[in-house]
Formats: sequence, structure tokens, C-alpha cells
Amino acid sequence: MNHAQVRLADVVPEENNPYAKNLWVIGILFFVFGFVTWLGSVLIPYLKITCQLTNASSYLVAFSFYISYLILAVPSAVLLKKTGYKNGMVLGLILISIGTLLFIPAAYSRTFTLFLIGQFIQGSGLAILQTAANPYVVKLGPIESAARRISLMGISNGIAGIIAPIALGTIILNDSDLQALESAADNLEKKALLLQEIANKVMAPYAMMTVVLLFIAAYIYRVDLPEIASEENEVVGPTETSKTSILQFPHLLLGAVSLFLYVGVEVIAGDSIILFGASQGIALSTAKFFTSFTLSGMLIGYLIGIILIPRYISQARALQISAFSGIVFCLLALVTEGKTSLSFIALLGLANALIYPSIWPLALNGLGSFTKIGSSLLIMAIGGGAILPLIYGYLADQFSPHQGYWLVIPCYGFILYYAKYGHLLGNKFKIDAV
Repeated sequence: MNHAQVRLADVVPEENNPYAKNLWVIGILFFVFGFVTWLGSVLIPYLKITCQLTNASSYLVAFSFYISYLILAVPSAVLLKKTGYKNGMVLGLILISIGTLLFIPAAYSRTFTLFLIGQFIQGSGLAILQTAANPYVVKLGPIESAARRISLMGISNGIAGIIAPIALGTIILNDSDLQALESAADNLEKKALLLQEIANKVMAPYAMMTVVLLFIAAYIYRVDLPEIASEENEVVGPTETSKTSILQFPHLLLGAVSLFLYVGVEVIAGDSIILFGASQGIALSTAKFFTSFTLSGMLIGYLIGIILIPRYISQARALQISAFSGIVFCLLALVTEGKTSLSFIALLGLANALIYPSIWPLALNGLGSFTKIGSSLLIMAIGGGAILPLIYGYLADQFSPHQGYWLVIPCYGFILYYAKYGHLLGNKFKIDAV
């Protein structure tokens, strides 16, 4: 099926943009991003129980998911060049469905390695989807309001992220299971049977997810979604023709580092809060809702971004405020205890909301024909969600889940530097400088 080529020069502001209607289709994909991604917050404590893991080992769940971005971002860009954005999106959805289907034999055999392979395959599918969807959203309109469009997509992502841990947590995380395991601690046969019963709980929801993902893939394949013209045939905004390498754009490279640190922080804030709550003596039946509180904060932040950017504050200013707020909330979480400390960790969701949508346009600004490879570099940076949670898990084992949050503060510090100065380095085509 042939689709009209949309050149960036023909794309006008959203209110007059005939292609803006296609953003709702991309919104479906962002819902998938959020739903699949934030299931990890429940899978980590679930697999910690089911497979009898340490804190550090349980965060291999996040590692196996996010490391796929680091490995597959560039291959994804090459793939999209051959398939186009739309077919790449369909392929990504099919790949995710294969990963979710693998959870059924993984649960049946209670094999941690199979769970990790399933997570890696799901992350690989999402890497393809993100490589296509993020630049797609940036391009369908003026760059000055790109953060607003990504924030709009973030609402879909956030709603899914709120629903996912509650839905799955209600099915597979139960205090009675923990109590039964404690009472059967000395009876190995009974304990093994209980662990298998807990493992089996994940089969039905993941089988249902597989069916839904394949249905969405079929829908995306049939919908009339326009292609974006390749960078070889157009210039995306102003650019310096003298540039010969992606390494000549320091604002992009620093943006990739910032995004690496940010995703690590975001995953720590969302995926660690349930186990942190449990370490504070809070029952799993209550703690399983904490990730949804964090993502509710992100949802509020996205709404704020849609209202304020760029009419009242610039993307760079929003990034500064977000990074500074993250430092403040984390420090308050570290000096308090119990539910108060948990509340400040949940508020990191509010601080995090506008970081991702602000870094993308600032980092891609002025890249011209290097935009696609720049996007791939930013997608690779999502691999921060693989590395930093592992470090947090190690700190949680060595000290405590509470003290492990010291890791987050220097990450926000670097993001604040990028928001204030880093995004301006070597870039003659400045946006949002105030």
C-alpha cells in the first residue's frame, strides 16, 4: 500500500495541520509503550517472590527490558529505512506479542531466564516502535511545540502506566501468598507448589495481552498512516552544512547522556517504589498501588506541559524546573521515613514528566540530515533504564532501599546542567534559550 509522503516543509502548526489527526493513532502506540513498560514495576516484586531472588537479581527484569534499546536502536533505524515508519510499527508490535507469549512457558517452568528473554524481546519491539514514533511526533508540527505534542502522547502513556500495575498487581501480588510461603518455609514440597501457583497467575493476563497486541498490529497495518519523508530528501529545520559527523553536535551528545540518566531515574522511581514500600513495613496489597501514584504525578506533569509549553514557558525552562524539582523531592525522601518518604518518591513522577519531552527537541534541534541517526542515539540512551536500576539494586542490598536513592541526585544534577547550558553548546540554531 502506498502512502503520501509528508515533507516537513509542508507541515504547518497543529491547528491547521491535516496530518495532526494521525497523532491519535500514535497515541495508541504510546499507550502500548506505557502499559508494557510499567508492568515491570509489578514483575520485579513478583519474580523476586516466585524465583526467590535478591534485590540486585530482581532488577535484572528492568535490565533485560531496557538493554534492548541500547543494542537495537541503530539496527531499528536501519530497519525503518527499509520498511518505513508504519510497517516498522507493525513489526514492533508483533515482536512485543512474541515476548508476552513467552511468559506462558516461563511461568509454567518457573524459569527466570525465560522471563528475562521475554522481557528482552518485548523491549526490542518497543525499541523499534520508539525509534519510529518519537521522531514522528517531533516532525508533525513546529519544533517549538514538540514538547507539547510529546506531552500529549505522554498522557496516553501515563494512563496506561497507571492502569497496568494496578491491573496486573491485583492478579499476581497478594499478601496471602507471602503469608502462605512463610508458613511453608520448612516444607520444601509445599513451598514449591505454592511458588508454582503464584507463577501460574501471570499466564492468563499475558495470553490476553498477546491477543490484544496482535489486534493492534493488524489495525495499524490497515489504517492510512502517512509516511514521513526521509532526511536524505529534506532538510529538517536550519542546519550547518559543514557538519560531517554526528560527533560534531555536542548538544546532541550531552542530550543523549541526559536522557540516559533520566530514563534510569524514571525507572528507579517507578519500579523500586513497591519494594521500597515493602521495606518500610507496608503490605503488598497497598504497596502495589504506589507505581500508579508515581505515574499519576507524571500525568499531571504532562497536562501542565500541554498548557504551558511554549506559550508561557520554554522547553528549556521546563527542563530546568523539572530537574531542580527532582533534586528537591529526592532529598526530602532521603531525610524522611515511611509514607512521607514514599510520597516524595511518588512526586518524582511529577518532576519527571517534562524531562523526556523537553530533551528530545532540544537535542535534535539543528541536526538537519543527521536527525535520524540523532534519534537513534537518543533511543539508545533509553538503555539507562537497564544500567542505573541494577546499581540501585546493588545499593539496596548493601545499604537499604531507602539509602539507594542517593544515586538519583547527581543524575538530576547533570540534567539541570544540560537544561541550563548543555543544550546550547555548539548549536547556532537555538530554541527556547530563555
